[in-house]
Amino acid sequence: MYLCPKIAFKRSVSFNSFSNLFFRFFQTTLPNQLPNHLNTNNSKLDLPSLDGTSTSQLFQTYTNHLRQCAERKSLAEVKTIHLHMNKSGFPHLSLGNKLIHAYLKCDSIDDARKLFDEMPQRHIVIWNSMISTYIRQKRSREGIHLFEMMVLEGVIADEFTFSSVFKGFADLGLLHEGRKAHGRLLVSGLEVSNVFVGSALVDMYSKFGKMRESRLLFDRIVEKDVVLATALIVGYTQYGEDGEALQVFRDVVIEGIKPNDYTFSSVLIACGNLADMCIGKQIHSLVLKYGFEAAVASRTSLLTMYSKCGLIDDCLKVFDRFANANLVTWTSVIMGLVQNGREESALLMFRQMIQCAISPNAFTLSTALRACSTLAMFVEGKQIHALIMKSGYNTDRFTVAALVDMYGKCGNTEMAISVFSGLELDELDVVSVNSMIYSYAQGGYGIEAVRLYDQMQYFGFEPNDVTYVSVLSACSNAGLLDEGCRIFSSLKSNVRIEPSRDHYACMVDLLGRAGRFEEAEALIAQVKNPDVVLWRTLLGACKIHGKVELGERITSKILEIEPGDEGAHILLTNIYASAGHWNEVTKMKIIMKEMKLKKSPAMSWIEIDKNVHTFMAGDLSHPRAIEIDKELESLNEKIKVMGYLPDTSFVLQDLNEKEKERSLNYHSEKLTIAFGLLSSRKKTTCIRIFKNLRVCGDCHTWIKFVSKVVGREIIARDAKRFHQFKDGLCSCGDYW
Repeated sequence: MYLCPKIAFKRSVSFNSFSNLFFRFFQTTLPNQLPNHLNTNNSKLDLPSLDGTSTSQLFQTYTNHLRQCAERKSLAEVKTIHLHMNKSGFPHLSLGNKLIHAYLKCDSIDDARKLFDEMPQRHIVIWNSMISTYIRQKRSREGIHLFEMMVLEGVIADEFTFSSVFKGFADLGLLHEGRKAHGRLLVSGLEVSNVFVGSALVDMYSKFGKMRESRLLFDRIVEKDVVLATALIVGYTQYGEDGEALQVFRDVVIEGIKPNDYTFSSVLIACGNLADMCIGKQIHSLVLKYGFEAAVASRTSLLTMYSKCGLIDDCLKVFDRFANANLVTWTSVIMGLVQNGREESALLMFRQMIQCAISPNAFTLSTALRACSTLAMFVEGKQIHALIMKSGYNTDRFTVAALVDMYGKCGNTEMAISVFSGLELDELDVVSVNSMIYSYAQGGYGIEAVRLYDQMQYFGFEPNDVTYVSVLSACSNAGLLDEGCRIFSSLKSNVRIEPSRDHYACMVDLLGRAGRFEEAEALIAQVKNPDVVLWRTLLGACKIHGKVELGERITSKILEIEPGDEGAHILLTNIYASAGHWNEVTKMKIIMKEMKLKKSPAMSWIEIDKNVHTFMAGDLSHPRAIEIDKELESLNEKIKVMGYLPDTSFVLQDLNEKEKERSLNYHSEKLTIAFGLLSSRKKTTCIRIFKNLRVCGDCHTWIKFVSKVVGREIIARDAKRFHQFKDGLCSCGDYW
């Protein structure tokens, strides 16, 4: 019979002969496949013969070998020695402490624990080693359980024990148990002012947010060190007391305590949170002085500090000085670019990172998706989605939320739903649900957004302030007045959330668009010191309903709060134009000219083959302008046959009818769509355009007709929401 390749054994072969032959086969044929502790050719051990060796000689030999194995961190050799002890009949527990120490040095705490449990008597040192290793390896619950066993067995804990368990309690969030251990420390007579124990206590209370207790303990310790100071600084930074963190840093530097990498990292984060670039630059000088700029923690914090202070160019200069940037450093600079509105540069940096063979993590991918969302770069976002699938982050909550957000902001609600629906119930969280509600809101799926909001209780989630903004926006975009009022009422009765100006703005928009102006004004009156955004929101509703007098009154209120507000002048001008008050339009334009106020030029853009093409109203400077003009003429001829009539009320009235039509024909969205159709003749390709202002009524009607005549889906993202045009209909239901 064949038991392994190339070797046949007869049944008459004895077991011992078979074993020897089998072992020789593996030694000669497959030596690289043997474990180190069985491959005698590679073994660094020189274990004594079991015959004729005294116990004292074995003791010394084992001791020396265990020390060497611990230094080399060779777990296989430690196990070989342990096995040799058992085979020789040597009382291995006489070397139990050394064996446990060797196992712990090799990071094999489970082997150490088996031996530990066999020992009849255990010294405090070995208890401490076991407890500290459990906690260091993020197995704090087992470490704390071992501490409780130690107390029950009557072993008196020392300062090393307490310094470990305080960290364990902090890791597990067990404040009550941590306080009890603190009390036991005091009862045992150990000095809290000892810097070793004091640092652990300060760190524990800081992690619980008990900064008053942390500071009192800190002040009791006479001989402070950098570990103690850093623990307090980190605590202050994590709980938003950045000014206090900087003050502690100043004090310890004055006392002559040399900061380390983590100290600098924490105070730089505090500077970034305070956006204090002056102190930030001073601390950067100290970082250079002490030689910590190349350290990972300081490097990352430097980049973050400069980006939070809005000094993104300084951030890039610091980054350029690092020869071998790691993933954390790359991610920090990419995030800084996104936070400072440099999304295109962020995506370029992301591509460079990939080219440097650095694999992104979930946070890096989420940040890159955020850049795609802001720029509405659908193709780039899909490529990052593929990378997420390949990297195995497709169930990570942050990347899923970022994917849903990206697809939603790119107008592909179907893909957003697909990604969201792929999550199991235990993979959902508030962030991903909020992203889906917002995607529904952007796409005009108000009913679906409200339904998902109502399902949150079933999922076991409590809505937060972002949830309410998203679902109220969805109600506003879809005109769901009753649902919006119900949800806003629920928000006001929620004791955990204070309604913000954003929540009020959504409701003012909803009421205003429904023509409920008195209720909208009454709602604004409930806000303490209402800002121009709330009044401007209501002013926008006046344009929809042609409320000229109310618009004039609201404009006066806005100009009282913020004289020279550009938005108020533009909106009132539009209200006059919608109502046909052209004399007032002319007066407003003269006023705006005298005040040097300029209306943002209407522009639209489209991404074709990773290149962005931008068009402004009336702009015929594009290289393919002649083709675009012909395409527009062809489209207009076809849709007029279907019943399209240009609505010239959206252009200046001092033009003749032919000039009005021509002006309408060159609105930026029409130029962009014509170019998109020229550049992609495939019927399956969706045309995706983006506009910096709201789509006008005539263009909205025009795009509906075009979508039907060309048989293509057209998605337009304007300043407020998405419009999905298909077969002559729009997802907004003509309510925008």
